[in-house]
Amino acid sequence: QVQLVESGGGLVQAGGSLRLSCAVSGRTYSSTAMGWFRQAPGKEREFVAAISSSGHSTYYTNSVKGRFTISRDDAKNTAYLQMSSLKPDDTAVYYCAAGPKTGTNPGGYDYWGQGTQVTVSS
Repeated sequence: QVQLVESGGGLVQAGGSLRLSCAVSGRTYSSTAMGWFRQAPGKEREFVAAISSSGHSTYYTNSVKGRFTISRDDAKNTAYLQMSSLKPDDTAVYYCAAGPKTGTNPGGYDYWGQGTQVTVSS
């Protein structure tokens, strides 16, 4: 059974920072691509960032480029999303996902975490 558990969400003022973590258990983490998605109330789930299984390739949606950084620590079986210069528009439930390769389509990922709420106040 593969499990993904997110943590690190919370309430932060605009301009602040948060680091989300996603702990993976139940499979060979080092061979898995990881992605972060988010879903705001009344909106579809959208791609935020992804990192390849090697960690050499990263991808971001345009709205977070330069502000968010995705990374992974294979020794800890954990992926991270460092979020800086947060804006109220970043408010959403953030989900991590694991799959065979990186991509922006949620359907390309096999496993999902339960989500963690990020709220950015103005």
